[in-house]
Amino acid sequence: MKKILLIIALGLTVTWSHAQNEKKVFRGYLYNSEYDVFLRIDFYNESITVPGNELYGKLHGYLGKKNNSFCWPITAVKLKDEHTAEVSLINDYGSEDLTATLTLENDTVYQLKQEKGSTLKVPKNGKWQKLPKTLPFLRK
Repeated sequence: MKKILLIIALGLTVTWSHAQNEKKVFRGYLYNSEYDVFLRIDFYNESITVPGNELYGKLHGYLGKKNNSFCWPITAVKLKDEHTAEVSLINDYGSEDLTATLTLENDTVYQLKQEKGSTLKVPKNGKWQKLPKTLPFLRK
């Protein structure tokens, strides 16, 4: 009987701790289909490597463009509260940087708002496309 109770208790503990890890607001893949850009983030650990740019090492994440190697690595993160984070980004050439706020609006919608610094630009058809100051993302 004691063994059964111990197994049940361990099972519940593992399930509970797994459920807690799943609720990390600032970890995952966020996507904006209008501009074909995404955020790959883990603001709790520096665990993300930018594909093709392993020289940067492990980061808190990056903003990338679908079907393109260009990226904006996230160089610093400050969690303001459970739903808001301040992030610093730099383009992959190192020539531009900016500070933005990423806010969770509801379960799947995030808003990235550029606060100060350079304007986010990504390549599109051989030209630079400026992204709006406030950009919505969906969790995938």
